[in-house]
Order: sequence, then C-alpha cells, then structure tokens
Amino acid sequence: MPLKFFRRPSPKAAPSSSVPDGERIYAIGDIHGRHDLLTELLAKIAADDKDRGPAATRIIFLGDLVDRGPESAQVVDTLLRLKHDHPNTHFLLGNHEEVFLEALKGDEQALKFFIRIGGRETILSYGISPSRYTTLNYSELQEELGDLVPAEHIEFLSGFEDMVIVGDYAFVHAGIRPGKALPEQKAKDLRWIREEFLNFNGSFEKVIVHGHTITEQAELLPHRIGLDTGAYASGRLSGMGFEGNRRWLLQTGA
Repeated sequence: MPLKFFRRPSPKAAPSSSVPDGERIYAIGDIHGRHDLLTELLAKIAADDKDRGPAATRIIFLGDLVDRGPESAQVVDTLLRLKHDHPNTHFLLGNHEEVFLEALKGDEQALKFFIRIGGRETILSYGISPSRYTTLNYSELQEELGDLVPAEHIEFLSGFEDMVIVGDYAFVHAGIRPGKALPEQKAKDLRWIREEFLNFNGSFEKVIVHGHTITEQAELLPHRIGLDTGAYASGRLSGMGFEGNRRWLLQTGA
C-alpha cells in the first residue's frame, strides 16, 4: 500500500525543551487500525517505563486510531480498556476520527469521504463481511454501521481532546496555524493543517508534537516533532518518551 503525504525526514535537532520534574510522557503516532503494532508498542513502553523507575507516567495518543489498517474496532476497544485502567491517558481527535463520527451521525457525504480515506477497512473491522459490504448502498451501509459500532466506542471517540500541553511541549494531531497563539488555534487546523505548518521554519511558543503527515522516520526539528511513520503500510509505529530535558524513540519493527 503506498504511503500518502510522505515527506522525507528533516535533520534531527538536539533536545532543549523539558517536561516538569517527576513526570514521564509517552506520545504515540498514528495507529490507523494496526492493532498488532499497538500491542507491540504498548509492551515496549511498559518495559521502558519500568526500567526507568518511578514517575508520574502518562501516554498521549496523537490521533488517527482508525482507517486503512485492518483492525480499527480492535484498536478502539483496546484503548477504551486502557483509558479505563489508566484514566490519565490522553487521546487527541484525529481527522479520521472526526470524519468517522460525522458518518455515524448520519451524514452521507461524510460517509462517502470516510470510505475514500480508508474507512472501508474500519467498517469491515466492525463485522460487516466484504461480500455484504459490496451489496449495500450508502444509506444501508450507514444504518448497518450505526447498529454495529458500540455506543461506548462512540462516546469514547467523542470525548477526545484537541490539544494537550505538558511543560515546553504541545501535543496535537496535525499541527498548528503559524502566527496564532495556542489558545486561538482552530480545531480544523489542529486536525487537518499540513503545508502551512510543515513548511514553517520559525519558532512556536511550545515544541509541537504531532502526527498526521508521514515520514520514513520520526522527524525532529527545534520547533516540532513528527511521529507518523505510516504504520498501516510500513509496519513502523512510532512513539517517543519525554522526561526532564531528555527524549527517546520507541518503535515497532526496529
């Protein structure tokens, strides 16, 4: 499967920003239905967290849990349980979750767009067979999907956040609009922005940690860190740990 919106990684920058003393943060990039990779990376994070000793640990998921990969429903289910067991876990609303929720509300245009951006795989993961999928028109598909997606999944996804700020870092899904303060950022930009953010070479009030745009490896710059490494196709799901002024990469397939 080709990687969309692929960018070559920029040169790495040495870390200079920090999170508050006593805190340890793990950020995880776009999962896109790869439940196998999610399970692997969570195990790596658990082992890494244990090896580093006591801390107030939080995991921040950067959004796009669903679509493209084969097990979106299973990803949502696993992370719903994780949230139940670890209430301080954060989930950012990605553009794919946004469209999925609109489709579930009965918006047929959103459903059509959802399918174009990888939603077919999400729909199949909720139990519609490939053969039945091909026989349903949009209205029938929407009704059946609404019956199959558990209410707790919808409630869970609907509660996702737009931004999480920890110390010198701001965690968002896609990026921010240059020239606007963080409290003034629009949800549309936080979930959809691309070139205006990626091509900006100035500084922000926080280092922006984001997903949304695929690079072959994690992209580390003085003003932003990109963690979408195209897991659904590359097999490389990326996460990053933050503690004090240190940061380190954790990946599957590496």
